[in-house]
Amino acid sequence: MSTPPNPSRQRRITRALGISLTFILSAFIFVGGTAALLYWLFSQYTGVRNIWLLFCGAPVVLMVILFTIVINLYLRFGRPLEELFNAIDAVEEGNLSVRVTENKSDMFSDLFKRFNKMVSEMERAEQQRRNLTADIAHELRTPLHVIQGNLEGLLDGVYQPTVEHIHITLDETRLLSRLVNDLQTLSLAETGQLPLHPTRFLLAELIDDLASSFSSQAAALGIDLQTKVSHPNIELTADYDRLNQVLSNLTSNALRHTPKGGEVSVRTEPIQGNPGYSLQISISDTGAGIPAEDLPFIFDRFWRGDKSRRERTHSGLGLAIAKQLIHAHSGRIDVQSELGKGTTFIIQLPVNG
Repeated sequence: MSTPPNPSRQRRITRALGISLTFILSAFIFVGGTAALLYWLFSQYTGVRNIWLLFCGAPVVLMVILFTIVINLYLRFGRPLEELFNAIDAVEEGNLSVRVTENKSDMFSDLFKRFNKMVSEMERAEQQRRNLTADIAHELRTPLHVIQGNLEGLLDGVYQPTVEHIHITLDETRLLSRLVNDLQTLSLAETGQLPLHPTRFLLAELIDDLASSFSSQAAALGIDLQTKVSHPNIELTADYDRLNQVLSNLTSNALRHTPKGGEVSVRTEPIQGNPGYSLQISISDTGAGIPAEDLPFIFDRFWRGDKSRRERTHSGLGLAIAKQLIHAHSGRIDVQSELGKGTTFIIQLPVNG
């Protein structure tokens, strides 16, 4: 059975032959031209026109010089480029763990550094894609098992078709529906296809609505919910509902992770000296905080502080959606947290949207 040709290997051979032929042709041109120049200079200033000097003497000296130059060029250009081409071929074949050796003294160091960074981002994106598939399967499996178990129990006569069992099944279908809707929202936001309906409104009105929505919940949990709008007359051009969705999600998270007797505050203030952003909204809590090693990943899909995922009333997509919605408003969102002291989410927006 014949072995199928390896396209990558054939390309490397073709590329090596092309480089070799280029070097050989350049060598002939260089040797011939330099030999002719030396012969002309020698005959011009000595008067001796010995043709053998052209064919024997000069080429020997020039070949030594050329050999030294070729070796130097190969070490400086050929070997690094060959390593880069091999790495590119490896990436093309699906090996995203390949890296090019970075040498600070090499003229290609910046190129190799950018290549390695690009491959690292590709590897991270591929890992996120695989994790996303596993996470979606995990999130769908539990409600589907509950629904299937309840329905099979009803059919087999194990359960009676009581209101309680029907409500349990209905709650699981609502969880599935919320998960699908969140995935669709996130996908549209990430691809820039999520429709926004910007209007002009007072920021103070948005904060007042937010406080009204969560004041009862905060009081029931024994948490002090505070709001402060430094400039009540600030107007904002944005999608009111989407921005309210972001702030509601962050406030809900803050209340959920703040113990009784704690405090959650929502504050707004203008930003001075930043041409890109002119308004800042911060949501702070006095909860347990987030470990430093988790901070870079909290905006990833399905990230949760509860590693066991026992809490199933939320899809785990809220922070990822919040980030994309803020980006859709040409803003940015960051997080600061310290264990035992609490967490602060900081949103920066342009006032004119």
